[in-house]
Amino acid sequence: MTPLPASDRSSLPSIAVVVCAYTENRWDELVACVEALRNQTVPPAEQFVVIDHNEALFSRARAEFTELTVLENAGDQGLAGARNTGIAAATADVVAFVDEDATPALDWIERMAANFADDDVLGVGGPIEPMWLGGRPAWFPDEFLWIVGCTYRGLPTETAAIRNLIGCNMSVRREVFDEIGTFRIGRVGTLSIGQENDETELCIRALQRFPGRRFVYAPDVRVVNHRVPGTRSSITYYLKRSFSEGISKARLSGMVGADDGLSSERSYVLKTLPSGILSGFAAPLRGQFSGPLRSGAILLGLGSTGVGFVVGKAMKLAGR
Repeated sequence: MTPLPASDRSSLPSIAVVVCAYTENRWDELVACVEALRNQTVPPAEQFVVIDHNEALFSRARAEFTELTVLENAGDQGLAGARNTGIAAATADVVAFVDEDATPALDWIERMAANFADDDVLGVGGPIEPMWLGGRPAWFPDEFLWIVGCTYRGLPTETAAIRNLIGCNMSVRREVFDEIGTFRIGRVGTLSIGQENDETELCIRALQRFPGRRFVYAPDVRVVNHRVPGTRSSITYYLKRSFSEGISKARLSGMVGADDGLSSERSYVLKTLPSGILSGFAAPLRGQFSGPLRSGAILLGLGSTGVGFVVGKAMKLAGR
């Protein structure tokens, strides 16, 4: 990407970046993330690493990252509390979030900030590109890359309005948090049943409060090398995560209403998934013999998510 002219950069909003971490097992990834932020074409106005209830990791991060602010999660354990701790500390115009096991492109902040030139834009996100540490399984469909926190088939291919952003690559105006509050649902560790729609709930709440304004998906606002360990490329994880997503969608629709809570999912289920299934079954005609495996995985993922949704509805009726 060609850098923006200096005159254009001067009008960009200030951006604070919040990186949340909870385990020393991702230390090398966290260091790589911080290094990428250090080398941005437009540096962040503020940068926070928030440690989620891990004293050893907090001490290590505070000793290593002396040029930025390292905070302990001041709320309940989990991603929501960690993000909210960063939001409370930030004073910039925009608060951006990136996962500690991913690497923002070096022009991430610059490209992100440029999209805030339009005052109607509440927040900006972009693609998240996976790095498969154990190799990508031939059966894993593009339509279900959300299972590993990455951009999936069905998202826009050009800059466009979108219902909600993905937490690994998202930025939100400060005024949104000031007006509607912060994250509510949260997640502890890598998989918490029914708690995967934190950013979705926040974005829907914002759109309900600010009708006529929008969140934007911009393909040039890139986060790369989102690590996908071998444990997340197994069929077991795939099914557990899709089941959990179904429970989350049931919980979310109960919080924000079915119309808003399931608006994007209807198009995804009725258009994107059938297209992927047909394409997979036709793939051998193009010499791609793993295509039917991907079609089968789409059907399994859809079924698992559907079962999770029914279970989530039943849990709601039971008051759980």
